[in-house]
Amino acid sequence: MKTSPKTMAALAAGGLGLMLALTACSGGSGGGATGDGELSGASITVGSKEFTESHILSQIAAVALENAGADITDQTGISGSATVREALETGEIDLYWDYTGTAWVNILGNTTENLPEDLYGAVVEADAENGIAWLEPANFENAYRVAVKSDFAAEHDLASMSDAAAFIQENPDEASICAASEFINRDDGLPGLEEAYGIEFTPVVELDLNLVYTQVGESCNFGEVFSTDARIISNDLTVLEDDQSFFVEYAGLVTLRQETLDEHPAIAEILAPISEALTNEVMTELNGRVDNDGEDPRDVAEEWLQEQGLIG
Repeated sequence: MKTSPKTMAALAAGGLGLMLALTACSGGSGGGATGDGELSGASITVGSKEFTESHILSQIAAVALENAGADITDQTGISGSATVREALETGEIDLYWDYTGTAWVNILGNTTENLPEDLYGAVVEADAENGIAWLEPANFENAYRVAVKSDFAAEHDLASMSDAAAFIQENPDEASICAASEFINRDDGLPGLEEAYGIEFTPVVELDLNLVYTQVGESCNFGEVFSTDARIISNDLTVLEDDQSFFVEYAGLVTLRQETLDEHPAIAEILAPISEALTNEVMTELNGRVDNDGEDPRDVAEEWLQEQGLIG
């Protein structure tokens, strides 16, 4: 059954306090202001979703804002888009990174049909009515994709989702997919994908997203992946081309309450060059340092910012 964004938000609100209490202990920044700077005296709570890229991006923001003098509270690792958005709206967090596609469909309640040409502009305009601001998008896009084991792709000549659709129609007993709960229920996820390509995945194996990459080829033939996830490479997966252009654009960007931006306009100035430097290649590399090499997200964030000359 499909779950609307409003229903997801309502369900999430009940568990928000407990979730934030748990994630507050997750480590990372939260020491105090580092000294003088554009944000000296400001207290900012940075949140994130539960997956690696979201952790890294929010740690990048936390380190950069702390470097500018802000006192940072770390609330990273909140589970689910609805929950982290609720945290932003209620003031439990002040900012986090999200994606244009998630904003348009999952947060604002639109469908994937008749997408506006300027998706970012449409998101900014629509969410301004809710008192929420979105900074300029970064130079990377982390889109939903479906992947298979590379040897499976070669054996069955699978390069695109249309190839997969033809294969599934001929081999319905091999149409298993591993996916996380959010992808399974979102209109811009599995339900919409099946409709767009005229297929049905079965069985649908619901897993924690972090387990999907290793279970493709084990528990299922197909799997939900994120396009900038380095585990695609380390697990020898082939990403199937979305040749019908179903998936929505998922450019990464920072979202925060307008009142926070009005109070601290330097946030946008500090984060703008960081967003400019974050490309698909950079995000894949940073994700790999955490997921494949076992490094800590904050360490990765701080080292990258220093290497790029983005913090002193």
